[in-house]
Amino acid sequence: MEITRLHVGKRLSEVAIHNDTVYLAGQIADDTGADIVGQSREVLGHVDRLLAEAGSDKSCILMCQIFIADMAHFAGMNEVWDEWVASGHTPPRATVEAKLANPACLVEIVVTAALR
Repeated sequence: MEITRLHVGKRLSEVAIHNDTVYLAGQIADDTGADIVGQSREVLGHVDRLLAEAGSDKSCILMCQIFIADMAHFAGMNEVWDEWVASGHTPPRATVEAKLANPACLVEIVVTAALR
């Protein structure tokens, strides 16, 4: 059983790859001063970058979990999502309101994808 991990840290790895499946850690924005639109764009950029590094892309997403700090941000996050998601490849998705570890973070996104 081979597991490949990318960006391994003391607490977590950003990516794990096993059996042709890519698992991303929850992605958050570095610019926590941005609004929900800015944070969502940045987070989805992290997802794009990590999937590409792992040998996948957004058209291969199997499942997405989105955590937003306040459901009042739902429309703004969806605006960015709708521009970003691969047409014809919209994955199963769950979006929930959650108290995030860093109160300045408005959104955290977790993705599981197939390798290309």
